[in-house]
Amino acid sequence: MTHYPSWLSFARTYSNQLDTPRVLVYINIHLSFLRFSLQNNIINHKDILLISFINNYICSFIINVYSDSSHLALKYFKNTEVNINNLLIITGDFNIRDNLWDPSFSHHSSISDDLIIIANSFNLDLSTPTNPTPTRYSDTEGKANSVIDLMFLRSGTTQLNNHSIHSDWHLSSDHAPLTVTIPIAEEYITLPKLSISKKSKEEAAFVKEATAVIKNLNTSNLTDSVKLENLVDLFRSRIEQAWEKNAK
Repeated sequence: MTHYPSWLSFARTYSNQLDTPRVLVYINIHLSFLRFSLQNNIINHKDILLISFINNYICSFIINVYSDSSHLALKYFKNTEVNINNLLIITGDFNIRDNLWDPSFSHHSSISDDLIIIANSFNLDLSTPTNPTPTRYSDTEGKANSVIDLMFLRSGTTQLNNHSIHSDWHLSSDHAPLTVTIPIAEEYITLPKLSISKKSKEEAAFVKEATAVIKNLNTSNLTDSVKLENLVDLFRSRIEQAWEKNAK
């Protein structure tokens, strides 16, 4: 995995060559305040990356997938019970040609039905690109270009209902990147630049508010690690709000 100073990289660790991950995610460091995190405790598969982030004090998720010709990633989804609340996107290279998303292809595959069912189980719909064009460009003469890179977006979300394809990128890669805009709250917590003086009225106010946050946390339904992490993120967000309110 290549590291870049302006990007955070996420990839699954592995113990042998047979388990080498085939997907990774890069996040621009300017978005690091959204606290992106790799959730291997929920999905642990070499061809699937589940990433969480906090936006407007809500924990959301995205999934990046590589599904090979044997469709190992799809088989994992079919055979594994995965409960994820607020999944916004599943995207990646699915290696499935189908007339559902490629009008130049005349056939329909039962594998596509499995993919649609999996997406629907996460409350996601197949996204229609704003500029329909191939996503995989063949380097073999006489072999047609195809659409095998897809995106599924949260159902019923007006701000997240389609994506675009950067077809001009095929000059440097055989796959065209897919792009979608996720609405992000305009907030940035800069705690290191703020301080509260000891024994000040601001300190007393902060301690009072922090105590109230702790007392009001609902810990009665922590049945799995996801709910625990969500509670921790909520606690952190409310403490940061109290700090920002009282610090100078």
